[in-house]
Amino acid sequence: MSGMNPNTSVVQEFIIVGFPGFQDQDSKRIVSGVFLSAYLLILLGNLLIIFIFVKDESLHTPMYMLICSLAILDIILPSVILPKMLVVFMFDSKAISFVACFMQLLFYHGLITSESFLLGLMAYDRYMAICHPLHYPSLMTNTRVLKLIVCCWVGGLCGPILPVILAVRLPFCGPNMVVHCFCDHVSVVRLTCADITINSYVALTISLSTLFIPLTYILFSYIRIIHSVFKIASSEGRLKAFSTCGTHLLVISVFFLNAAGVSISYRVSSTSVDMRIMASVLQSVIPPLMNPIIYCLRTKEIRESFLKTLQRTKILPKR
Repeated sequence: MSGMNPNTSVVQEFIIVGFPGFQDQDSKRIVSGVFLSAYLLILLGNLLIIFIFVKDESLHTPMYMLICSLAILDIILPSVILPKMLVVFMFDSKAISFVACFMQLLFYHGLITSESFLLGLMAYDRYMAICHPLHYPSLMTNTRVLKLIVCCWVGGLCGPILPVILAVRLPFCGPNMVVHCFCDHVSVVRLTCADITINSYVALTISLSTLFIPLTYILFSYIRIIHSVFKIASSEGRLKAFSTCGTHLLVISVFFLNAAGVSISYRVSSTSVDMRIMASVLQSVIPPLMNPIIYCLRTKEIRESFLKTLQRTKILPKR
């Protein structure tokens, strides 16, 4: 990437500062311990979801394919930033190359966008299942859902390409201290010695579009879903529909409330730098940490499949 800008960029690497207010060793140990524990729990929880899906063929349906895809995304997204962030805190190895910084930036923002699209697709799946149950088996086949999942991943990763191209062409002529725990667009672009007005507007427009367009569709879908659920005659049917939708709404709320918190923190001038950085980091930690818990606690089929798997492997005795 740096080869695109050989005459104006003299910066060959960036320095990840971390939290400016937590530079003493005790604070670094606490922060690294908390995020290392969170990362291990993220890996454990989401790998468990994937393991259950792979082992139980009865779960090879569109809804659970989407849940498994979300679990894979929830492993990759924090893995883009947390390992390097832990190295910064635990070993004071703060340098990151120019190319690696922009690759991290691209994948971080791309995977956030992919998750936004995937949550929109999950809302579409529930909308079709509840509002058009007769057409659901023919429209939402495993093959079609897999293609839509791939579109979400590819579309999400393509989202930040234009802002990254515009950013990498900027002249970086000296300052290289990234005041953040990883390379995000705002923190890196601020280091350039050129006007970044166009970059800021392009990045903001794409960021808001890729978050609020799926969110608008999700809200529209769930309004239609709730309207349809109230038409179900039996109270048991209504309860089952609300239970399924409630799980998805919890997952969606965790993701978009975190995204809203990050957006608000950057626009409230009184918010400290450490709080802004923490909000941004938690956007990649809280949803992947909570999603497996939500699905395991609220989805009966996943709980029962997990227990059956433990019994087959003789970890638990058969009843």
